[in-house]
Amino acid sequence: QVQLVESGGGLVQAGGSLKLSCTASGRTFSVYILGWFRQAPGKEREFVAAITWSGGSTRYADSVKGRFSISRGNVKNTVVLQMNSLKAEDTAVYYCASGPTAGVNSDVYRTSRYDYWGQGTQVTVSS
Repeated sequence: QVQLVESGGGLVQAGGSLKLSCTASGRTFSVYILGWFRQAPGKEREFVAAITWSGGSTRYADSVKGRFSISRGNVKNTVVLQMNSLKAEDTAVYYCASGPTAGVNSDVYRTSRYDYWGQGTQVTVSS
């Protein structure tokens, strides 16, 4: 199994920044892609960004392009989501998820691509 733990959520004003981290442990050799998703109250979980475990390829949802950046962290087995120019509509619980196949093709948007999920961290953007 793979365990994923998110951190870094909180309350920020619109236009501000937050950095989320996801740390993986356990059978990390089976991780080939790591994605961030978010879920706002009353809405479906939606894709935010993904990165191959090697760090070589990334993909973003159109709604966050140019504002969010996903990267491998300096700490081993960590992926960071840097969120800038935050908007009220970015308010959600953010989840990281890992998947056993490589590549950032179109199915990175699908939750079914991922087999392990973290517990989530709340991000609240006040307007």
